[in-house]
Amino acid sequence: MAALISFTLNNNSVTVEVEAKELLVDMLRDRFGLTGAKKACGTGDCGACTVVVDGEAVRSCILLAASMEGKAVLTIEGLGDAENVHPLQQAFVDAGAVQCGYCTPGMIMTAKALLDKNPNPTTDEIKDALAGNLCRCTGYIKIIDAVKRAIG
Repeated sequence: MAALISFTLNNNSVTVEVEAKELLVDMLRDRFGLTGAKKACGTGDCGACTVVVDGEAVRSCILLAASMEGKAVLTIEGLGDAENVHPLQQAFVDAGAVQCGYCTPGMIMTAKALLDKNPNPTTDEIKDALAGNLCRCTGYIKIIDAVKRAIG
């Protein structure tokens, strides 16, 4: 059974019809062409699908699209682009924290939610926030450095 939902997506009001069991990650990718959130594990364990909903970093692969009614969703595409690079995105580039890039959008969105709540986190707080995001390329040191760069 389909439902019509309205929410804010990357600072724009949208209305879309979604299926009852449709996942947020699928809606973002298939209906809006926003492919930054990756559909990887499908169990909420890897963080590649992370987006920010009402200020919280969430795993879009385990949330129903219909649950976004009235909410504000921010994806990596809404954070910045080639002409308007967000400071957090630039910090990842400057720190060399972008390797294959698969986990990067989820890492950045998790860091965004953290920094919005806590503009000056400790290294341990950064590690705790990023603990649910897996990366096979960087070993996390450059990622943590990138978040630190974005602070200062």
